[in-house]
Amino acid sequence: MSNKTAGIVDVDGLPYEWALRSEPSWGDAQGWRGMTIALHRQDTQREAVLEFPPPRRLMKGLPRGRLQINDALVSRGIRAALQAGWDPESRGKTMYFAVDADGN
Repeated sequence: MSNKTAGIVDVDGLPYEWALRSEPSWGDAQGWRGMTIALHRQDTQREAVLEFPPPRRLMKGLPRGRLQINDALVSRGIRAALQAGWDPESRGKTMYFAVDADGN
């Protein structure tokens, strides 16, 4: 795994750009929140954001680990968002999708 915070992955022959939007963080109202990754297919308008669950180590009070994002995780997240109704070619507001720790 790598420690990239942005990149491009190919899913079904189409290039998708991704970027880390936020790392896991503590909020007084919600408690721990997981990382979020923004997705955008090249030459389209509509963005999607994947919302991951907070890492268990943070909820147990352990120190933060390094953020691990790889192409397989992002690719699974893109497929999950597409399956859940994200249409990158449509217009409209950013769509948010909750995924599990593996991006599904």
